[in-house]
Amino acid sequence: MKTLLYTIIFICSLSYSFAQTGRVNIEQDEKIDELLKLYKSSNSSSDYYRIQVGFGSFAKAQHIKSKVEIDFPGLASKIDFDSPTYRVRVGRFKNKLDAERKFLEVRAKYPDAMLLKPKKSSK
Repeated sequence: MKTLLYTIIFICSLSYSFAQTGRVNIEQDEKIDELLKLYKSSNSSSDYYRIQVGFGSFAKAQHIKSKVEIDFPGLASKIDFDSPTYRVRVGRFKNKLDAERKFLEVRAKYPDAMLLKPKKSSK
């Protein structure tokens, strides 16, 4: 019994003595930050089609959004405030064909849905 206890103590002391501590230092090119900023700005200002599923008070918009997330889990949804109502909009489609295809699918479930065209950018 003593030898078993000594063996366990010996193994624990060995594992403790070989434990490693370290420090990871990551160096990245400064241009990566510039590229990320450029990507974010181009993506946020790009034109895309969206589908408006419903609108109303904030509580109603939250309810609609939760239903849409269940019905279309792969489709990004967002509540936008456009005074005086909250609007539930889904999707970000770069081309009209993809937007119209998804719009037909969404409209079957939400008859009041509208396909929104991209906003004209003032560049």
